Amino acid sequence: MALDQSFVGRTYPPTVPYEVGREKIREFAEAVGDDNPAYTDPAAATALGHPEVIAPPTFVFAITFAAAGQVVEDPQLGLDYSRVVHGDQRFAYSRPVRAGDRLRVTSTIEAIKSLAGNDILDIRGEVHDEAGEHVVTAWTKLVARAAEGA
Repeated sequence: MALDQSFVGRTYPPTVPYEVGREKIREFAEAVGDDNPAYTDPAAATALGHPEVIAPPTFVFAITFAAAGQVVEDPQLGLDYSRVVHGDQRFAYSRPVRAGDRLRVTSTIEAIKSLAGNDILDIRGEVHDEAGEHVVTAWTKLVARAAEGA
């Protein structure tokens, strides 16, 4: 069953703040194999003009994807998450994510399309710090595969 087009433009409430920690940044950088010292060494980050260690660019995926859960779990949308695969991800930064940031994400459904029986859902996550400053926008594309035989 195709997703309801009337959900396009729907914005969900901001998430509770996520506090970015140095250790989480270090763990993420290690997990993705990025040894940039700006991710682990405050002196290296400062030398590059940052007030604190910064996170690798894809670090916010975990935060924005969790926030997209509000969309995915909306019973009125009717998305069958058991059939969902991650289709695409992109980011547009105003500034790097830094240790100590307290970030909130507001998710909006940007588009819903049907293609060959598959539902394609585009979700935009706007990430702001606790002062309200824009940090990054993340776009997530989810594809709900058509049921077999559909």
